[in-house]
Amino acid sequence: MSDNCIIGRQPILDRNEHLYGYELLFRSTDVNAAIVQNATQATANVILNTLASFGIVELLGGRKGFINFELDMLMDEVLELLPQEHIVIELLESIKPLPGLAERCRELKEAGFLLALDDHQYSPDFNEIYEIVDIIKIDLFQTPLEELPGILELLRPYNCKLLAEKVETVELFKACHELGFDYFQGYYFARPDIIQKKKMNDDATTLLKLMRLLAEDASIVNIELAFRGSPALTYKLLMLVNSVAFGNRHKIQGVRHAISMTGRVQIKRWIQLALFAADGDDGFDHPLVDMAAARAGFMEQLAFVHPQLQYDEESPERAFMAGILSLMGNIYDISIEEMIANLNLNEEVASALLNRTGHYGQLLRVMEHLEELDMAAASAELTAMGINPNCMPNLQLRSFNWKKTN
Repeated sequence: MSDNCIIGRQPILDRNEHLYGYELLFRSTDVNAAIVQNATQATANVILNTLASFGIVELLGGRKGFINFELDMLMDEVLELLPQEHIVIELLESIKPLPGLAERCRELKEAGFLLALDDHQYSPDFNEIYEIVDIIKIDLFQTPLEELPGILELLRPYNCKLLAEKVETVELFKACHELGFDYFQGYYFARPDIIQKKKMNDDATTLLKLMRLLAEDASIVNIELAFRGSPALTYKLLMLVNSVAFGNRHKIQGVRHAISMTGRVQIKRWIQLALFAADGDDGFDHPLVDMAAARAGFMEQLAFVHPQLQYDEESPERAFMAGILSLMGNIYDISIEEMIANLNLNEEVASALLNRTGHYGQLLRVMEHLEELDMAAASAELTAMGINPNCMPNLQLRSFNWKKTN
């Protein structure tokens, strides 16, 4: 199998719907290779080399990374080379409570790892393991909602957290939240029902105005004036910028300071992301902000190597904006047409958002395939536009680092 892997990150949220961590899933960029269903089907070298090359801090943003392991790798001492403070070891459902398993789990706990049982169904045979693990994941596709109260009653005596996996609707989230689950894994937050979408309030309208001012290269004075009427909006923007600015060495004090320290291009990006930050959310703790940032950053990097876009110095910025705006409809009750009119968008970006056509539309389709971990479809799209799919891991690494660059 190729060592050339791309990493999928499935978000895991806490009870406040803030990001707690990600399940890390590995896929080969070689479409002729067998698809990697989980990290344990890769060799230890692939896992270690991939995590080392990406940089665990950039990949996880300081959050926890959940990785699946089969029994053979769980027992392998090479596992202990992983950064314990960042990694949650998931014991796959295929692992049985055989002699030596509890002892190995204790060793890993003592080494500093958190442990989780993946796709677990209650069994008294695991009583000793329940005393050790930190998290038990319950797959909602395998366990009907009506069976959950009885299962949770059996697990509550143990000192471990409960994680609902494959939460795909708001209704499922609410039901599991009421049952007392601690963590939630799934994309329900990105698929809100139309009645839950927010109307464009004054702050959001101001953000659209700011995006247009920046696109038109307005003066800093005019940009500051647009902010002055909304202290809450200024706070939201500064929370986003401060969440990653300069490794927190320099706190941004105000709008003018933010522009001078980070540059217009970055401020434009923070303003775009601020549209996704719900009131009270701090920086990238909001899952839609994180998802939008990841999509936009990757699209920007793809524009640098796109045969038709790489010679246009404005194309990376347009690709980034297309990535951000493509998720706007997930939270606001605003049509794509209205958004395009408000922002006076470039025609190519507009066609990408409306119909997924043109060069930027191609990049959006690639991102949607990657988010679904459909490597075959993503590779086919990239090949059709003249981009070698094997460049994706390096581009993904760069995309995770965009928040650090001016």
